[in-house]
Amino acid sequence: MSINLKTLLAVACMALLPATIQAKTESFGIGDKTFLLNGKPFLVKAAEIHYPRIPRPYWEHRIKMCKALGMNTICLYVFWNIHEQKEGEFDFTGNNDLRAFIRLAQKNGMYVILRPGPYVCAEWDMGGLPWWLLKKHDIRLRKQDPYFMERLEIFEQKVGEQVADLTIEKGGPVIMVQVENEYGAYDADKDYIRAVRDILRKSGFDKVQLFQCDWASTFKANALDDLLWTMNFGTGANIENEFAPLKAARPDSPLMCSEFWSGWFDKWGSAHETRDAKAMVEGLETMIQNNISFSLYMTHGGTSWTHWAGANSPGIWPDVTSYDYDAPINEAGQTTPKYFELRNMMAKYHNGKLPAIPAAYPTIAINNFKFTEVAPLFNNLPKPVKSTSVKSYEDLDMGWGCMLYRTTIKQDVGVESVLRVTEAHDYAQVFLNGKYIGTINRMHQETTLVMPAMKKGDVLDIYIDAFGRINFGSGIKDRKGISEKVELYYENGDIVNIELKNWEHYLLPDDYESQTETDYVPLTAANTGVRGNYRGTFTVNKPGDTFIDMSTWGKGQVYVNGHAIGRFWSIGPQQTLYMPGCWLKKGVNEIIVTDVLGPHEVKMEGKKEPVLDVLRLEAPATHRTEGQSLDLSNEKAVSEGTLTEGNGWKEVKFDQPADGRFVCIEALNSHWDREYACIAEFYLLDEDGKRLSRETWKVVYADDEDVKTGNKSADKIFDLQESTYWSTNSGVPFPHTIVLDLGQSKRISGFQILPRVEQGAPEAIKDYRMYVKRTQFKGI
Repeated sequence: MSINLKTLLAVACMALLPATIQAKTESFGIGDKTFLLNGKPFLVKAAEIHYPRIPRPYWEHRIKMCKALGMNTICLYVFWNIHEQKEGEFDFTGNNDLRAFIRLAQKNGMYVILRPGPYVCAEWDMGGLPWWLLKKHDIRLRKQDPYFMERLEIFEQKVGEQVADLTIEKGGPVIMVQVENEYGAYDADKDYIRAVRDILRKSGFDKVQLFQCDWASTFKANALDDLLWTMNFGTGANIENEFAPLKAARPDSPLMCSEFWSGWFDKWGSAHETRDAKAMVEGLETMIQNNISFSLYMTHGGTSWTHWAGANSPGIWPDVTSYDYDAPINEAGQTTPKYFELRNMMAKYHNGKLPAIPAAYPTIAINNFKFTEVAPLFNNLPKPVKSTSVKSYEDLDMGWGCMLYRTTIKQDVGVESVLRVTEAHDYAQVFLNGKYIGTINRMHQETTLVMPAMKKGDVLDIYIDAFGRINFGSGIKDRKGISEKVELYYENGDIVNIELKNWEHYLLPDDYESQTETDYVPLTAANTGVRGNYRGTFTVNKPGDTFIDMSTWGKGQVYVNGHAIGRFWSIGPQQTLYMPGCWLKKGVNEIIVTDVLGPHEVKMEGKKEPVLDVLRLEAPATHRTEGQSLDLSNEKAVSEGTLTEGNGWKEVKFDQPADGRFVCIEALNSHWDREYACIAEFYLLDEDGKRLSRETWKVVYADDEDVKTGNKSADKIFDLQESTYWSTNSGVPFPHTIVLDLGQSKRISGFQILPRVEQGAPEAIKDYRMYVKRTQFKGI
């Protein structure tokens, strides 16, 4: 009889494990309105934390911090794209060691909920899907595309090889495994969900409880009869209302909020997000008292190191590096006031006894950074890849970083022209003969730039810095670089339109090795402030966590001792980068800063506290320019009336369908005579009563938006997030208006509107008027 190597290794590993985690075989399943652990009722109190967002030496500390809150389970995503960064090359080692993380949870007496995707969202690049899938231009993501399903099955098999033997019936801590993730926000396709379910079962998760999560408004579209159904919603939500559709469909099912959002994520150029601690704790206690299981997303958010932070859609709103999330445990693993409010409540349900809170890692200040070298961008361009037309990152087999596109102007252009890029993903700086001309920023939905007169032989450079790939909605098919073409158009008697050809592509990946291979020269007054890499050192007497202050720098990434610690951008709100002490060393440490804009001042310090809430914008991110005043005096409403009060979607059908590209929503007042107007989500209906796509929508006007107390701008009405909302400001009287540009004319038969999800739907619009026009409204 022969024993294969894998079996021998498994036996050897088990022999090395402490006795405390050689757990006996247990059972977990579904009973009458409750979960059953070993046949007894069990309330899942899960803490969501993500192993790739935490340095491996800190994993156990964070698990213990969760246990000290009274949690009994760790919930985690498996990030496909961090484990298979190149097709066919899998990495489950080091900070990617999923098995070791689950074993640590088990060692500390915690069960585990595994969420292996393939899509995870998580404000993570491409929602966890690998970028190299986009090398296939016609791929259909999260659909039964043959190539996508082939690669998905291979990946899930690899996950199964790592941890399928750690499910509860085999002596491990994994009590549940999720099938896909919030698919109702993406599509309705039960056949695809069945296919993912079957792949997970074949990958070794055939006996463990499988489940799927979604929102109350979308779960029915993809719910499978043989899976457990759970709901996702956040702090402040009307819990009874959120579970009502599920209780009606499955009255005997256990109830679980598989993502109860403790806070929210931050985006570059938007205010720092927070959520009320009291409301979070009250929501969790309500669930405990009503035997509703939960997972607190996030209990500890951590950090989206290097390029892993994603971006949200419609449009693109790139996420910051910090995933602090306003969670009870902050980015550096420290307690917060929210932590203690939650712990005090949880202690009531543990006879007042909870495990001790583990000591926090020390933080240190560092003030001796010395930058001595610089590698200017234009002096360090690699050998180019040449082609007639522009190529994307994916076309040239690059996942992340920057790319400089260069071409030569083939004829004199003696007048100003317009450069049109279709499309620049994402932040494009334009140069002519090395001189900076301007920026095309996808975040602002820009596609053009006015160019000065040019001569034959002039060199045009377009320097692209890519944001994280969109992680939510249909926009996840987010290829980087220039996706189609570049044109010049101008008037010279006639309208002239020229597509620019014959491009050189300079690939500038953002890995540490690429930053060390550039040619550095001494830093002088003459080259201080250029775009490029800056290299220096700093000395640490005793390593500890610190927060590197990037407030005088422009935009780019930072590398310390070979660790890419994330993106920075002067616009904020994040102004410091978390630097774990476990990645520092006593004595001299190396730092490299790649700055695509160039620093205002080459200086740096390490702070003891983070700075996550400082915005540096020329103007507020609102949709009304100075002097704009919408004039509806001569307009006729296509619909007017009164919306019912209370939570949940409201639907209105017009008496007659209307055709138009521009839509205005006018709120005349709100229920309970409150002074604000608020909308969480808004859809228009086509002539068949189905929701129109919102991918091309733009807000072109809003009379008032609260961007001071939070991110409550008008675009929140179509951001695919039911927990965010547009709000007006205190003291601004009704009526309130939003004008949308749909991108092209549509036939519209009605609309659906969702007020705030909090109890009673505060500030819900009562009386309204709706206008639809083919041309723009007067005054805009």
